[in-house]
Parts: sequence; C-alpha cells; structure tokens
Amino acid sequence: MSSVNFSIDGAVGVVSLAKPPHNLLDDALIRELLDVYRHAVESKCRAILLRSDMRHFCAGAEMQGFEDGRVEIQHNEKDLAEYLDVMENTPIPTVAAVNGGALGGGLELVMTCDMAIAADTAYFGQVESMVGVLPLLGGTQRLVQRAGVVRAKEIAMIGRRFPPQAFEKWGIINHVVPEAELQQASLSLARQLASGPTKILGGIKRLANISAREGVEAADAVQVETNRAVWDAKDRKRGLEAFVTTGPGTSIFEGD
Repeated sequence: MSSVNFSIDGAVGVVSLAKPPHNLLDDALIRELLDVYRHAVESKCRAILLRSDMRHFCAGAEMQGFEDGRVEIQHNEKDLAEYLDVMENTPIPTVAAVNGGALGGGLELVMTCDMAIAADTAYFGQVESMVGVLPLLGGTQRLVQRAGVVRAKEIAMIGRRFPPQAFEKWGIINHVVPEAELQQASLSLARQLASGPTKILGGIKRLANISAREGVEAADAVQVETNRAVWDAKDRKRGLEAFVTTGPGTSIFEGD
C-alpha cells in the first residue's frame, strides 16, 4: 500500500501523506516522497501542494526505526543531500498545508516547502531533544534561516509545542486559517502559483534559496546567469505583450 498519494488538480500536483496512523517518517516513506515529487515535475505540474490524509500532518520519525534499520538517512550524507535537494530545489513552487501536529521531522518537511499554511488547530515543535537526538533533517539550521538564531535555539533546545500563530509571527510559516478553510486556502494558493510564469518563478526560487543559504552576495553572483536562463521563456514574452496591449496583471501564462 502506498504511503504517499498523488493526484493532479489542473496544474497542481497534490501530494498527500497517507501512512497510518500519523505519517511517521522512515527511509521508505522519504524515498516514496522523493519519487512522487520527481513524478510531479515529469508530469508538467506547475506547483506542488504537500498535505496529509491523516489526522496529523506528520508526527515525526518512526522511533523504533532507529533501532531496526528503517531510519538511517541521518547517517548517510548522500541520502540526506538528495532529500534536501529534491524537496527544496524542485523547480516549481511548493506549498505545505498543515493540519494537526507537525513535529520533529514533520516540521522539517514543512520547512522544505516554499510556503506553508496551517490550520488554527495545528501545532508545531522541533521535539527531538526531548528524546535525546538531534533534529535529523536540517531543522535547526532552517529554523535559524527563518526565525533567527536565538528563537531557533529556543524551539529546538526546549522542544515544546507551539501554536501556529507563533510560527506565523516568527516567519516560519506564512498564514494561519480556520481549520475548515485549510484545504481550500492551500489549494487556492497552489493554483495561483501554478498559473504564474513557471520558469520565472523557478528563477526567483533559485535566487531566494541561494541567498538564504549562502548570502546575498552569492545570489548576486548568479543573478545574470539566472536571468539569462529564463529570458527566452515564452511566458516572459506573453507577460510583456499583455502589459503593453491590455495592461498589467492580464497575462495568461502557460508555463513554458
């Protein structure tokens, strides 16, 4: 039985975690998730919505898996690098829709996405320190990126659960919505991104990621190269033509 469901809504690839009971992460689930992301890109999706079919978004790692060999990504630099590359550098926008708990590896999954919307009943925590392990999928350093070093230390060292409003205030997620509105709000955002100039959005994503990891100077160093790579995109030409003929905001982009 698949632990990750995939469907296509227009130009949005909907990736749904579906591993009972709480989408606990192990190497097999991670591999399946990477395969589904790649399939979404190959299927010409223009955005990905990552969500859960379970009660919780993801309650962390399969703890028993540390003892029986089902969770070994934390010991393999190559596998970890592949996971981070696919999840963060997929060349289309990604949106997380968070219900229930996003704890440990679940929070780390959320932070691989370009944007995140949470239900007002959701909760977050980098809780690994409570069981005597490090955050294993890059959570500490990504909390520093988003919320600053002092707040990141508090979240990861104390290991308590936080309401979504706190994470929104600290810039770790984008928006909090009523639980009943989560699916529609997140799908609407993904659809909006999927209707944009896909290659140009990919360029923005690349520069933003480089800047977050290596600083503004590193992003500046590849600014011209990134622009050159998307300059011949048909969507760029469509956008300029629409601006001249019918005004700003009237372009219909096709993703090429």
